[in-house]
Amino acid sequence: MSHAAALPQGWGGATSPFRASSGKLFMWFFLISDALSFSGLLAALGFFRHKFADDWPVSTEVFTHFPFTHAHLPLLYVGWMTFDLILSSVTMVLAVEAGHRCDKKKVMFWLFWTIIGGLIFLLSQVWEWSIFIIGSEQGAYVNQIVDGEWKYEIYKGANLQYNEYGHTLYGNFFFTITGFHGFHVFSGVLINIISFIMAFRGVFERRGHYEWIEKTGLYWHFVDLVWVFVFTFFYLL
Repeated sequence: MSHAAALPQGWGGATSPFRASSGKLFMWFFLISDALSFSGLLAALGFFRHKFADDWPVSTEVFTHFPFTHAHLPLLYVGWMTFDLILSSVTMVLAVEAGHRCDKKKVMFWLFWTIIGGLIFLLSQVWEWSIFIIGSEQGAYVNQIVDGEWKYEIYKGANLQYNEYGHTLYGNFFFTITGFHGFHVFSGVLINIISFIMAFRGVFERRGHYEWIEKTGLYWHFVDLVWVFVFTFFYLL
Protein backbone atom coordinates (compact mmCIF):
# COMPACT_ATOMS: atom_id res chain seq x y z
CA MET A 1 0.00 0.00 0.00
CA SER A 2 1.31 3.39 -0.93
CA HIS A 3 1.58 5.91 1.88
CA ALA A 4 1.99 8.88 -0.49
CA ALA A 5 -0.58 11.56 0.20
CA ALA A 6 -2.80 12.50 -2.71
CA LEU A 7 -1.99 15.98 -3.97
CA PRO A 8 -4.95 18.40 -4.29
CA GLN A 9 -5.95 19.10 -7.83
CA GLY A 10 -5.62 22.72 -8.96
CA TRP A 11 -7.84 24.64 -11.31
CA GLY A 12 -7.64 23.11 -14.75
CA GLY A 13 -8.88 26.12 -16.68
CA ALA A 14 -12.17 26.53 -18.54
CA THR A 15 -14.90 27.92 -16.24
CA SER A 16 -13.64 30.39 -13.65
CA PRO A 17 -14.15 29.24 -10.03
CA PHE A 18 -15.20 32.81 -9.23
CA ARG A 19 -17.89 32.81 -11.95
CA ALA A 20 -16.28 35.85 -13.60
CA SER A 21 -15.44 35.99 -17.28
CA SER A 22 -12.16 37.36 -18.58
CA GLY A 23 -14.07 40.34 -19.99
CA LYS A 24 -15.39 41.34 -16.57
CA LEU A 25 -11.99 40.88 -14.94
CA PHE A 26 -10.23 43.04 -17.51
CA MET A 27 -12.93 45.69 -17.17
CA TRP A 28 -12.27 45.77 -13.42
CA PHE A 29 -8.50 46.02 -14.06
CA PHE A 30 -9.12 48.97 -16.38
CA LEU A 31 -11.42 50.72 -13.91
CA ILE A 32 -8.92 50.33 -11.09
CA SER A 33 -6.14 51.84 -13.19
CA ASP A 34 -8.46 54.65 -14.29
CA ALA A 35 -9.42 55.31 -10.67
CA LEU A 36 -5.74 55.82 -9.89
CA SER A 37 -5.56 58.50 -12.61
CA PHE A 38 -8.49 60.42 -11.16
CA SER A 39 -7.10 59.95 -7.65
CA GLY A 40 -3.81 61.53 -8.73
CA LEU A 41 -5.60 64.54 -10.24
CA LEU A 42 -7.77 65.09 -7.17
CA ALA A 43 -4.77 64.68 -4.85
CA ALA A 44 -2.86 67.30 -6.86
CA LEU A 45 -5.90 69.57 -6.67
CA GLY A 46 -5.93 69.25 -2.89
CA PHE A 47 -2.21 69.96 -2.62
CA PHE A 48 -2.25 73.15 -4.71
CA ARG A 49 -5.49 74.34 -3.16
CA HIS A 50 -3.84 74.14 0.25
CA LYS A 51 -0.65 75.77 -1.04
CA PHE A 52 -2.46 78.74 -2.61
CA ALA A 53 -5.36 78.88 -0.15
CA ASP A 54 -5.33 82.69 0.04
CA ASP A 55 -5.79 83.11 -3.72
CA TRP A 56 -7.97 80.06 -4.40
CA PRO A 57 -11.47 80.85 -5.73
CA VAL A 58 -14.58 79.66 -3.92
CA SER A 59 -16.66 77.55 -6.30
CA THR A 60 -19.96 78.74 -4.85
CA GLU A 61 -18.99 82.24 -5.97
CA VAL A 62 -17.85 81.13 -9.44
CA PHE A 63 -20.59 78.75 -10.60
CA THR A 64 -23.71 80.77 -9.87
CA HIS A 65 -25.37 80.84 -13.29
CA PHE A 66 -28.41 78.95 -14.50
CA PRO A 67 -29.69 78.89 -18.11
CA PHE A 68 -32.38 81.41 -19.07
CA THR A 69 -32.10 83.29 -15.81
CA HIS A 70 -29.87 85.98 -14.32
CA ALA A 71 -30.50 84.86 -10.75
CA HIS A 72 -27.61 84.15 -8.40
CA LEU A 73 -27.93 80.38 -7.83
CA PRO A 74 -24.69 78.91 -6.45
CA LEU A 75 -23.95 75.40 -7.77
CA LEU A 76 -27.61 74.77 -8.65
CA TYR A 77 -26.81 73.88 -12.25
CA VAL A 78 -23.89 71.69 -11.23
CA GLY A 79 -26.27 69.97 -8.81
CA TRP A 80 -28.68 69.41 -11.69
CA MET A 81 -25.87 67.86 -13.75
CA THR A 82 -25.07 65.54 -10.84
CA PHE A 83 -28.71 64.51 -10.48
CA ASP A 84 -28.94 63.83 -14.22
CA LEU A 85 -25.87 61.59 -14.19
CA ILE A 86 -27.05 59.66 -11.12
CA LEU A 87 -30.45 59.17 -12.78
CA SER A 88 -28.71 57.78 -15.88
CA SER A 89 -26.96 55.31 -13.60
CA VAL A 90 -30.37 54.12 -12.39
CA THR A 91 -31.54 53.53 -15.96
CA MET A 92 -28.29 51.64 -16.61
CA VAL A 93 -29.03 49.37 -13.64
CA LEU A 94 -32.45 48.64 -15.11
CA ALA A 95 -30.88 47.87 -18.51
CA VAL A 96 -28.46 45.39 -16.90
CA GLU A 97 -31.31 43.80 -14.94
CA ALA A 98 -33.32 43.42 -18.15
CA GLY A 99 -30.26 41.83 -19.75
CA HIS A 100 -30.15 39.20 -17.02
CA ARG A 101 -33.72 38.30 -18.05
CA CYS A 102 -32.76 38.44 -21.74
CA ASP A 103 -35.50 41.02 -22.28
CA LYS A 104 -34.41 42.71 -25.49
CA LYS A 105 -37.10 45.42 -25.54
CA LYS A 106 -36.44 46.53 -21.96
CA VAL A 107 -32.68 46.55 -22.53
CA MET A 108 -33.16 48.86 -25.50
CA PHE A 109 -35.67 51.04 -23.62
CA TRP A 110 -33.43 51.66 -20.62
CA LEU A 111 -30.29 52.02 -22.74
CA PHE A 112 -32.04 54.71 -24.75
CA TRP A 113 -32.72 56.76 -21.61
CA THR A 114 -29.18 56.18 -20.37
CA ILE A 115 -27.90 57.62 -23.64
CA ILE A 116 -30.23 60.62 -23.31
CA GLY A 117 -28.99 61.23 -19.77
CA GLY A 118 -25.38 61.12 -20.92
CA LEU A 119 -26.02 63.53 -23.78
CA ILE A 120 -27.80 65.97 -21.45
CA PHE A 121 -24.79 65.90 -19.13
CA LEU A 122 -22.36 66.54 -21.99
CA LEU A 123 -24.40 69.46 -23.34
CA SER A 124 -24.64 70.85 -19.80
CA GLN A 125 -20.89 70.63 -19.45
CA VAL A 126 -20.40 72.48 -22.74
CA TRP A 127 -22.64 75.26 -21.42
CA GLU A 128 -20.80 75.35 -18.10
CA TRP A 129 -17.41 75.57 -19.83
CA SER A 130 -18.63 78.40 -22.07
CA ILE A 131 -19.84 80.43 -19.08
CA PHE A 132 -16.60 79.79 -17.21
CA ILE A 133 -14.51 80.86 -20.21
CA ILE A 134 -16.58 83.97 -21.02
CA GLY A 135 -16.66 85.12 -17.41
CA SER A 136 -18.60 87.93 -15.79
CA GLU A 137 -19.46 91.25 -17.41
CA GLN A 138 -17.21 93.32 -15.17
CA GLY A 139 -14.20 91.01 -15.22
CA ALA A 140 -11.32 91.46 -12.79
CA TYR A 141 -8.46 93.95 -12.64
CA VAL A 142 -5.01 92.38 -12.69
CA ASN A 143 -1.95 94.33 -11.65
CA GLN A 144 1.29 92.95 -13.10
CA ILE A 145 4.76 94.02 -14.22
CA VAL A 146 5.29 94.11 -18.00
CA ASP A 147 8.68 95.27 -19.38
CA GLY A 148 9.60 96.69 -15.98
CA GLU A 149 6.42 98.74 -15.63
CA TRP A 150 3.23 98.14 -13.67
CA LYS A 151 0.28 97.65 -15.96
CA TYR A 152 -3.38 97.09 -15.20
CA GLU A 153 -5.46 94.78 -17.33
CA ILE A 154 -9.02 93.56 -17.15
CA TYR A 155 -9.36 89.79 -17.37
CA LYS A 156 -12.71 88.24 -18.17
CA GLY A 157 -13.36 84.56 -17.70
CA ALA A 158 -10.61 81.98 -17.54
CA ASN A 159 -8.26 79.96 -19.69
CA LEU A 160 -4.96 78.17 -19.16
CA GLN A 161 -3.04 81.46 -18.87
CA TYR A 162 -5.19 83.65 -16.64
CA ASN A 163 -8.22 83.41 -14.42
CA GLU A 164 -10.64 86.19 -13.56
CA TYR A 165 -11.79 84.33 -10.46
CA GLY A 166 -8.45 83.83 -8.73
CA HIS A 167 -5.40 81.62 -9.08
CA THR A 168 -4.66 80.38 -12.59
CA LEU A 169 -4.30 76.79 -11.39
CA TYR A 170 -7.97 76.77 -10.45
CA GLY A 171 -8.90 77.07 -14.11
CA ASN A 172 -6.22 74.58 -15.14
CA PHE A 173 -7.59 71.96 -12.78
CA PHE A 174 -11.15 72.74 -13.84
CA PHE A 175 -10.42 72.15 -17.51
CA THR A 176 -8.24 69.10 -16.85
CA ILE A 177 -10.42 67.25 -14.35
CA THR A 178 -13.85 68.03 -15.79
CA GLY A 179 -12.50 67.60 -19.33
CA PHE A 180 -10.98 64.23 -18.50
CA HIS A 181 -14.23 63.13 -16.92
CA GLY A 182 -16.24 64.56 -19.81
CA PHE A 183 -14.18 62.46 -22.21
CA HIS A 184 -15.14 59.39 -20.18
CA VAL A 185 -18.82 60.34 -20.37
CA PHE A 186 -18.51 60.89 -24.13
CA SER A 187 -16.85 57.47 -24.50
CA GLY A 188 -19.59 55.90 -22.37
CA VAL A 189 -22.31 57.44 -24.52
CA LEU A 190 -20.66 56.04 -27.66
CA ILE A 191 -20.38 52.60 -26.07
CA ASN A 192 -24.04 52.73 -25.03
CA ILE A 193 -25.06 53.70 -28.56
CA ILE A 194 -23.09 50.75 -29.93
CA SER A 195 -24.71 48.51 -27.30
CA PHE A 196 -28.16 49.78 -28.30
CA ILE A 197 -27.47 48.98 -31.97
CA MET A 198 -26.16 45.53 -31.05
CA ALA A 199 -29.29 44.83 -28.99
CA PHE A 200 -31.52 46.07 -31.82
CA ARG A 201 -29.79 43.77 -34.30
CA GLY A 202 -30.18 40.77 -32.00
CA VAL A 203 -26.46 40.22 -31.38
CA PHE A 204 -26.94 39.37 -27.71
CA GLU A 205 -29.81 37.01 -28.43
CA ARG A 206 -27.62 35.04 -30.82
CA ARG A 207 -24.88 34.94 -28.17
CA GLY A 208 -27.38 33.70 -25.63
CA HIS A 209 -26.42 36.26 -22.98
CA TYR A 210 -26.19 40.02 -22.31
CA GLU A 211 -22.84 40.11 -20.54
CA TRP A 212 -21.72 42.98 -22.78
CA ILE A 213 -24.44 45.15 -21.22
CA GLU A 214 -23.20 44.25 -17.76
CA LYS A 215 -19.63 45.26 -18.63
CA THR A 216 -20.90 48.48 -20.18
CA GLY A 217 -22.83 49.09 -16.97
CA LEU A 218 -19.67 48.72 -14.89
CA TYR A 219 -17.99 51.44 -16.92
CA TRP A 220 -21.00 53.76 -16.74
CA HIS A 221 -21.35 53.36 -12.97
CA PHE A 222 -17.65 54.12 -12.60
CA VAL A 223 -18.08 57.34 -14.58
CA ASP A 224 -20.99 58.33 -12.35
CA LEU A 225 -19.07 57.52 -9.16
CA VAL A 226 -16.05 59.55 -10.28
CA TRP A 227 -18.29 62.57 -10.88
CA VAL A 228 -19.55 62.34 -7.30
CA PHE A 229 -15.93 62.70 -6.12
CA VAL A 230 -15.25 65.53 -8.60
CA PHE A 231 -18.40 67.33 -7.49
CA THR A 232 -17.42 66.92 -3.84
CA PHE A 233 -13.73 67.82 -3.97
CA PHE A 234 -13.79 70.50 -6.69
CA TYR A 235 -17.13 72.23 -6.22
CA LEU A 236 -18.16 71.69 -2.60
CA LEU A 237 -14.94 71.74 -0.57
